[in-house]
Amino acid sequence: MKITLKQKKLTNGKISLFIEYYKGSSTNNQGKRIHIRDFEYLKLYLHSEPNSAKEKKENKETMALAESIYSIRKAEYFQGRYDLKDKVKSKRLFLVYFEELTEEKQKHDSSNNYGNWFSTLQHLKKIVPPNFTFDEIDENFIKKVKNYFENDALTKSEIPLSQNSKYSYFNKFKAAIRQAFEDGYLPINYATKVKSFEQAESQREYLTFDELQSLGTAECKYPVLKKAFLFSCLSGLRWSDINTLIWKEVRDEGDISKVNFRQEKTDGVEYLYISKQARELLGERQDPQERVFKGLKYGMTYNTEIIRWCNRAGVAKHITFHSARHTNAVLLLENGADIYTVSKRLGHRELRTTQIYAKIVDSKAKEAAEIIPQLNIDL
Repeated sequence: MKITLKQKKLTNGKISLFIEYYKGSSTNNQGKRIHIRDFEYLKLYLHSEPNSAKEKKENKETMALAESIYSIRKAEYFQGRYDLKDKVKSKRLFLVYFEELTEEKQKHDSSNNYGNWFSTLQHLKKIVPPNFTFDEIDENFIKKVKNYFENDALTKSEIPLSQNSKYSYFNKFKAAIRQAFEDGYLPINYATKVKSFEQAESQREYLTFDELQSLGTAECKYPVLKKAFLFSCLSGLRWSDINTLIWKEVRDEGDISKVNFRQEKTDGVEYLYISKQARELLGERQDPQERVFKGLKYGMTYNTEIIRWCNRAGVAKHITFHSARHTNAVLLLENGADIYTVSKRLGHRELRTTQIYAKIVDSKAKEAAEIIPQLNIDL
């Protein structure tokens, strides 16, 4: 790859500075030779015809900054090209780094995602020595971790991991390796060297309308948890978005209410209309920057209470907070919402993600169960 600092004159008379990455050339379908380039625009500009000492000084300073960035980019390239390592960062302990990433997930991500990171960390502690550094990571190490999840990893009940657990935990590990590469701890992104596990189609636990009704009338030890869970069932919002929801994002427009927020998971801005009952669960409006569900927090105490709450309601399912989101999708489809509307409300980027719920409520499959005439049976 050839890296060059270049200039381009703009229509406003200024000169834009950018870095060109020339990756070589290839032949297209018509047999024509084409050059492959990437560009990084530095958002630095020169006066094309400096008329004063001030403009000349600004040009000199801007050019010096551009040259510095250019030098850094060249160094970054050669570091990767020749497997050069940052001597300080390469001595960082891998498990400490992974634990820090896990703590970040606890602050910002959904309970399910944090739980997967935490579980992955516990497994890694079984096979990675405490003093293991980034300097020791190579492709064989990645393969060793995958082999552990494939053949040796067990659950707390001492049974082999499910296919989806292997998929999830190994992907969390690869995500940490990828992040370490981006953070400069590794000269090579080893996450690309080993293929992930195939994902099995998972069972999505959800509540029927009657079960949700039972939860609505059953006692929950923590009122804020009950309100937040039921709000998720009625709106489809994730834990992370509910946990960070502030009153500024709740809009009341006459008889219509909606929440305007930025999804924690996808970073996309969403405008979600909510029902009157969902709005009632939020309570009276407070200060704009105050959290709507004040006191809500992730932890074993709240997770355990969801299970106990379900037991009091007579719901014999393993329900987590994320089950509320599944419940919302199923109830919408069962009550006539089209799959595109549901997909939009849930903030799915791909329709196939929503189609998983459509399988659950396949009305034709339900009708087929009663097609066979009733038999006269003597037992």
